Amino acid sequence: MKNGERARAGHGSPAAPGPTAGPGPTPAPGPTVVGREAEIAGIRSRIAADRSHSSVLIVEGDPGAGKSVLLDLAVRLTRGTGQRVLRAVGSESEASLAFAGLHQMLRPVLDDLGGLPARQRSALRTALGLAEDAEDAETAETPDALLVGLAVLTLVSDLSEPAPLLVVVDDAQWIDRASLDVLSFLARRMAGEPVTLLMGVRAAAVLPGFDKGYERLEIGPLSGDAANRLLDEQPKRPTGRTRARILREAAGNPLALVELARATADREPEGSGVEGPLPVTDRLEGIFARHVRHLPEATRRALLLLAATDAADAPAAARGLPEAADTVWAPAERAGLVRQDGTGVSFRHPLVRSAVYHAAPFEQRRRAHLALARHLGEEPDRRAWHLAAAAVRPDEQVSAALRETAGRARRRGGHAAAAAALERAAELSPHRADQARLLADAADTAVFTGQLGWVEHLAAGVRERSDDPALIGRAALATGRLLTLGPHHTAAFALLSRVADEAAATRSPRLLDALAAAAVVRYYSGEESQRQRIEALLADVPDSAAGGALRAWVLAVSDPSGAGASLAPALPRLIAAAKGEAGSLTALAVVAWLLDRTPLAARTFDEAFGRWQAHGPLPAGLACAAGWAYLEQGRWADARSVAAEIAEVASGAGLDHAEACARTLDATVLALLGEPAEARGSAERALALVDPLESRSVAVLARRALGLAAVAEGDYDSAYAQFRAAFTEDGDLVHYHVSPTVLAELAAAAVRRGHREPAARLLERSARHLGPGMSARLFLLVERGRALLAEPERAERHFRAALAGEAGEQWPFERAQTRLDYGEWLRRQRRVAEARPLLTGALDTFRRLGARPWIDRAKAELRAAGIEADAAAPGALTELSPQQQQIVRLAAHGLTNREIGEKLFLSPRTVGSHLYRVFPKLGITARAQLRDLLDDALQATGSAH
Repeated sequence: MKNGERARAGHGSPAAPGPTAGPGPTPAPGPTVVGREAEIAGIRSRIAADRSHSSVLIVEGDPGAGKSVLLDLAVRLTRGTGQRVLRAVGSESEASLAFAGLHQMLRPVLDDLGGLPARQRSALRTALGLAEDAEDAETAETPDALLVGLAVLTLVSDLSEPAPLLVVVDDAQWIDRASLDVLSFLARRMAGEPVTLLMGVRAAAVLPGFDKGYERLEIGPLSGDAANRLLDEQPKRPTGRTRARILREAAGNPLALVELARATADREPEGSGVEGPLPVTDRLEGIFARHVRHLPEATRRALLLLAATDAADAPAAARGLPEAADTVWAPAERAGLVRQDGTGVSFRHPLVRSAVYHAAPFEQRRRAHLALARHLGEEPDRRAWHLAAAAVRPDEQVSAALRETAGRARRRGGHAAAAAALERAAELSPHRADQARLLADAADTAVFTGQLGWVEHLAAGVRERSDDPALIGRAALATGRLLTLGPHHTAAFALLSRVADEAAATRSPRLLDALAAAAVVRYYSGEESQRQRIEALLADVPDSAAGGALRAWVLAVSDPSGAGASLAPALPRLIAAAKGEAGSLTALAVVAWLLDRTPLAARTFDEAFGRWQAHGPLPAGLACAAGWAYLEQGRWADARSVAAEIAEVASGAGLDHAEACARTLDATVLALLGEPAEARGSAERALALVDPLESRSVAVLARRALGLAAVAEGDYDSAYAQFRAAFTEDGDLVHYHVSPTVLAELAAAAVRRGHREPAARLLERSARHLGPGMSARLFLLVERGRALLAEPERAERHFRAALAGEAGEQWPFERAQTRLDYGEWLRRQRRVAEARPLLTGALDTFRRLGARPWIDRAKAELRAAGIEADAAAPGALTELSPQQQQIVRLAAHGLTNREIGEKLFLSPRTVGSHLYRVFPKLGITARAQLRDLLDDALQATGSAH
């Protein structure tokens, strides 16, 4: 039954805590709730005292529907059992303050931060602005966003140790983005923790990070029966035509029913306010505003000051407000606008606050903000925003204060807050040149929020205020960088190409930056004309030591087998010259991967990640390259971890192409592990996220994953069709870098399905296209393909070429595939003795990697060669999930649960839970047995570490 709340005298229907004015009496019981049996039962089950697992519930509905009442009920029930509650309430005026919501939520437990590991404690304290002194705050490094999230996860896990924990966030649509990102991280990572997260949000509001994958409780309008029961509970219950009119106008909204009933009972001279076609929310604000007009002047002043006060302002601002016991509040309480509880005076509902604030003339609001600013001398960020709200004309001093606020927010990792402060600083700057510069700064910073519309708006503001090509180019480049992570690569390249043209005309150093971003688009799209355009523009860039890494990036990304191939010998020197700078190391690691210098790429990624301080929550261009390097090196669990992190971040930011890249990576590993159904689901999801003509790299990678999934099932017809899709009908490469990696798989499937001749023609055509710039890895893959497709008398020389030297050991799975193919060929040639060591070597590698379909095939070949392989394969370690493998490996090296959690961004309790479940699978009973039992397997799977 859809229904509502009971409201008694002195209690509004849906109630929400807000800014308070000093201490008050012991809180009275909250409003009783009638009729929401199903909703209450669902919430009760999530906050049961004996719960042992995590739960996330999004409570959504229109303003006044009763979300806050249900959340208040959850808080009261939880506290009634002695359990702890952390709570935060979003506020429109705090949405631009980085980590304001998180600070509000954690304020009661700040003393517990001392129990966190040092790095986590430092990151969280920096994010919350809790540096020991101003000098520490200025010099503190930007905290890693994941480390801040991990600190909150660890803290929440520790707090839930004695008893389950409830975390409640109301009006989440107004929680600042930095806090929302942390809450999203917490929701994803707290599996196994006895923690319940309840999020109250207005219907249709966008809640990044919570838009999918979580259960939602929709608080809809009341049924007619419930609405009538609610009216019957009012002090003066309406009757007759008035009752019918209220029911019609309220449209089932509980707060509207209560307030319209109150309005008609008061019989205001100018009417009840229930007339007209206005939406319920606007109608309610009008009712509240009329209540305010009839209050004494002193009460109105106090209400306006309270309305202008942020929740976190309250301790300081309370000095300027009347005490809770002051009689000035009594008329507002009688009018149902405020309530008194244990923390003081607060508005009964956010709509009351909105009505009080917006009903006041601007000059009165201005005086309220100035009064608050005077009390916030020790809170410079909040003071700056209050001064900005009071500004009536450009003001350099307020603009400067906001610039300082932006700097502090950026150092704390609050990119959305920093960009908002810079945008407002621009609006208040007296000089157009400074306005343009600040908007360009804001655009650069807003890139890290993933909000393309906002970045485009800021860039348009730069163009309106300046004709400076450098500033306009900067803003356009910011837009282009964000466009590269989306699906529209033609538009992205056009914009970046225009920026590069303008930079070349003015000999701006921004040319190389624009080309670096354009090269990413070229990689994703695979468009040949884009390569030609990049090379033409690159000719205008002078050589310089400072631009060495970027130039290498542009060449390798846009043409790895052509102009980029000559860079391979210089890579170690360039990496050494980077001197540990994380950004340059990451770029050069991508270059190494593109040039098939896989071990060098993996080592450089490891070094870069060890040094990296997050510059924002978004994946950089070609971020999945690290995962592909790890996959090719045999570090499959690490590859899946990279894919999971990028998919989470990209999905939350709405970056479809970045998410698709991550899903193709995960799909490939799943196929190799012998999970074809999961692999298909992930690959098909990737294809659904992109336009295959705009994102050829993703399209080919997804087809390769689908082909490998078909191979895992023995379906070579489907496998051939998927692998063949990596090439055009004429046999050309669909994607210049990815398609060649499919050649050997295509050959293997073609042989089994009778497509030997067309596959051979296609392979040779591709080999000619790759030419002398072909990498060692591609050479080995081409030779394997030739061996499989050749006539028996010509096959062996190609097999031997594919296995010659030690270079192929860099790619263990591919080397094992070639050994298996050669072993099969030798056995069919009746050279069984020569086949056995090759098949045994292949089986050993497949076992170490956990490649179940290939294990089965190798064992079958060995049986045919007269050897019964050990039935224990795959080992117990490879039967574990990738995350469990990582945990076991780290535990075997002596790390504690807390240390493992910090490396894998898990809580210590989750690590312990995994180990508890893993020990029986491994046949051990103690942690000390891990190293001895798993030493060989750990060396194999973790040798690259």
